Amino acid sequence: MKTLFKAALILTVIIVGPGAAQDAAPSPWDKSVQGGINLTQTGFDNWSAGGENAYAWQVNLNYKFVKDQGKTNWSNTGKFLYGATKTGDQDMRKSADEIKLESVLTYKLGSKINPFVAVTGETQFDAGMDFSADSSFQISAFMDPGYFRESFGAGYDVSEEFATRLGLSLKQTVASDYPYADDLETAEMETLRSEFGAESVTDLTYNVSENAVLVSKLELFSAFTAFDEIDVSWDNILTVKVSDYINMNMNLKLVYDKDISVRRQIKQSMAFGIYYTFI
Repeated sequence: MKTLFKAALILTVIIVGPGAAQDAAPSPWDKSVQGGINLTQTGFDNWSAGGENAYAWQVNLNYKFVKDQGKTNWSNTGKFLYGATKTGDQDMRKSADEIKLESVLTYKLGSKINPFVAVTGETQFDAGMDFSADSSFQISAFMDPGYFRESFGAGYDVSEEFATRLGLSLKQTVASDYPYADDLETAEMETLRSEFGAESVTDLTYNVSENAVLVSKLELFSAFTAFDEIDVSWDNILTVKVSDYINMNMNLKLVYDKDISVRRQIKQSMAFGIYYTFI
């Protein structure tokens, strides 16, 4: 409950704060805050074909604040996602949990290729559990792990829908109770791992149709100490607008980080529910 309270507080500040400032005086920021809630329920009573009662919910919120001036462009984006599901007599289990923030400051030289500096942070709201064994056990928590990157380099804006950037990057993995930042060659468990390497980030926004938009973000990082090992995060969201307040969202995310798992990780979800534009 404490975690959900913190999440609600963060979302309230994001939504209410910019709106209040906008009413007080004209703002140089171009603001967009959108979010929604999805609910799914299935019930059975004397159903001969079998099945279990189930219900699930998921809340998501995305924001983008852009300050575009003559010589600079400062873009700030955030993604907040949390959901849970319950099947039969099982306890409620987390099904989605993500916090991701990104800030990119670009200096405009008057061409499509421009220098930038960027900061990215990623973690989760709630405890993560492993249910693969006979008994469940916790494997992660808020800021355990947490991932941060600071980078600078050059970006290339192909169009308003497609942009990519490449640069040098510092990456930190922080943890406290779980071995996400641990060096297996040492006796003690480390709580911070720092890596220096190269980063590539590519953003695509593609209008599939009048009512369907695909947003894709591909992030690559390779430490100079292990240049043949590339960390990959590829997040794809297809949003289909059914009506003014009803959307269908399909999400496919692929992650590969050898420090966490030698196998690639895939998360897929499909949701249908209420979607609202706050700003």
